[in-house]
Amino acid sequence: MPFYHRIASNTPEGKRTIDRLLKLKTALKEIPCKTVDETLLLATWNIRDFDKPSYGFRSDEAIYYIAEIISKFDLVAVQEVYKDMDGLERVLSVLGGFWKYLITDTTEGSPGNKERMAFLYDSRKIRFGGLAGELVLPPVKDATGKKIPASQVWRTPYICGFKAGWSRFMISTVHILWGKGGTTKTEPADRIAEIRKVAQFLKKRTDDETAWSRNLILLGDFNIYSTDETGKAFAELINAKFDVPEALREFASNASKKKHYDQIAFRIREERLGWTENCGVFDFYQHVFTEGDEAIYAEAMGKAYKKNSKGKVRTDAQKRTYYKTHWRTHQMSDHLPMWVELKIDYSGEYLKRKRKNLV
Repeated sequence: MPFYHRIASNTPEGKRTIDRLLKLKTALKEIPCKTVDETLLLATWNIRDFDKPSYGFRSDEAIYYIAEIISKFDLVAVQEVYKDMDGLERVLSVLGGFWKYLITDTTEGSPGNKERMAFLYDSRKIRFGGLAGELVLPPVKDATGKKIPASQVWRTPYICGFKAGWSRFMISTVHILWGKGGTTKTEPADRIAEIRKVAQFLKKRTDDETAWSRNLILLGDFNIYSTDETGKAFAELINAKFDVPEALREFASNASKKKHYDQIAFRIREERLGWTENCGVFDFYQHVFTEGDEAIYAEAMGKAYKKNSKGKVRTDAQKRTYYKTHWRTHQMSDHLPMWVELKIDYSGEYLKRKRKNLV
């Protein structure tokens, strides 16, 4: 559990933080409890511009809420970690020393947005297996058959190997480009192409018997609009033989819960890693930084809340929009964490096979 000793309980902010943490703890009970070695709670969360100074650093209050949510899981893939890692380090200071992390180098250039991707894990439960790397796509053939360098993914995907319970698995996190063009019903071709490249590359990796593990989880921010039959971007995951449980497809993960940006997809072997059928998206805005809290944070939002970038006074409706879609999403995020519970104890199945001399 997180450490709360630095909360100043004699200030209005500190008292509010304590009250909201208590509400958050109650709300988080919708997620299954952690176990020692039976199950694994896995989440993916794009934490918006975490913590990019151009939007103002996050408050201590927000850091406590983010840490509280992360602490509910065993392993969390985080996208949009800013290059200086200040926000990440602040969250880890609340989580405690048994929480570890693995991160990518900064992706440079405007497409990379100076982002890193990270895996945060509870080392009491999860063991790093030694495998860590940023995915580099192999050469491709041009029209003449000559091999040429492949066009790489804008934000380099990250893959690591972990061990938990009886399970050994690779996990790859992505932040697929937003892309140009497209509407709410059609998705940009370059976004679809990135998903195809990554999914097909990882399919080949898990088909290889020499792979570090034949169990793979692909997750992160795919910027997918839809998981129904009209979603061409989502179809690339299915075409690469990844399994996305039907129950998980129902959950939209952006703050307004209208888009299926985040996904968790599997290529796993039987009796090595399994889904318990528990999954979901946690909507923290029902409990912290709620729509009804706008007035509470009016002073903290500063001048930008009252006037726009051109100095024009905002209407009440514009103030609400600024609070709801801009300011509070840079305190928490414009994405909601998506999670699944996985089975990692196959000791019983192993003993049954051993009894039959099958192992």
